[in-house]
Amino acid sequence: MESMVQSIVGALQAHNVSPQIITFLISMIPLLELRGSIIVAGGILKLPFIQTFIAAIIGNMLPIPFILLFIEKIFEWMKKIKYIKKFPDWIEAKAMKKSAQIEKYGYFGLFLFVAIPLPGTGAWTGSLLAVLFGLKPAKSLIFIFLGVITAGLVMSILSFGVIQNILY
Repeated sequence: MESMVQSIVGALQAHNVSPQIITFLISMIPLLELRGSIIVAGGILKLPFIQTFIAAIIGNMLPIPFILLFIEKIFEWMKKIKYIKKFPDWIEAKAMKKSAQIEKYGYFGLFLFVAIPLPGTGAWTGSLLAVLFGLKPAKSLIFIFLGVITAGLVMSILSFGVIQNILY
């Protein structure tokens, strides 16, 4: 994963893409999302906190309304194509393995799922789970957004060394 991130950053820097845009783009990538972009922005790109935070939040949230509104149709279409028809089932099964929180607590569980920065959680998977559980898209978007902001604050505290600055 680390080499993939370094390759992406290196390729974008070679084309003189600004650190803010690199942060924005990385935060749109599934698996990396906001968590990865904040680590990259703070550690590699040396971008200031507020610029990192804004770019990461906007980039991570941009695909979410589209996922909430269109993922079912996209998966239906994919299931009709011979070579990729198993992929949507695999993605859904993988997401459902992490769904206990949402099943138990509904929208608040969705918020927690997105807000706690653990592997396999985040806005992309949270959006998919919201759709799979039949949660309302507009309300889900609000809770996902709040979760992304919370995860961004947690990751920023860790990545920018706020804890270390307080302790030392």
